[in-house]
Amino acid sequence: MHCYEDLIRIFSNTFSQTYNTRLVKGTDEPIYIPASDQTEYHQVVFAHGFYASAFHEIAHWCIAGAQRRLLEDYGYWYAPDGRDAQQQVEFENVEIKPQAIEWAFCVASGFQFNVSADNLSGIDVDRYGFQSRVHQQVMSFLQHGFPKRAQMFIDALLGHYRPGATLTEQDFAFANPLQLQDNKNFHHYDAV
Repeated sequence: MHCYEDLIRIFSNTFSQTYNTRLVKGTDEPIYIPASDQTEYHQVVFAHGFYASAFHEIAHWCIAGAQRRLLEDYGYWYAPDGRDAQQQVEFENVEIKPQAIEWAFCVASGFQFNVSADNLSGIDVDRYGFQSRVHQQVMSFLQHGFPKRAQMFIDALLGHYRPGATLTEQDFAFANPLQLQDNKNFHHYDAV
């Protein structure tokens, strides 16, 4: 059973002391909020209690450097839905590593991963091509190691959902283009 409360607890047990950061269930839009006068801890806010949203936001947090973690949403650029071809290329280039980490979180917890090109009202997107690039990044992480915080969370997820298991290359198979969901009907926050 996948309950977002478990993710909040696992994240807290893993990071709240060392990194003064908590995972928080939000409403519509996910966001990273650094500690401030109003809140003494950093917040990784995910949308609607959706597992996919939590994993995606945690993945971004896991690769953001110390200076980026002092900025709202890490100071990252983001072009909203409806991107043109060049904007989509830029989006996918910055999303490869976070989505590779997100995929590892999904495998570690036995949750279905779906790559997200996140451009529902923009140009048609080559989801298979993008997932292939994300897959290559996962294979690189498996060979050379995940970022430190990502590995810590993977280990915590494995301990909770799949005690004794490890991640292997065989865990990261993906479908051919005809089996992938149509991008126009999928958004990465849709899956609970």
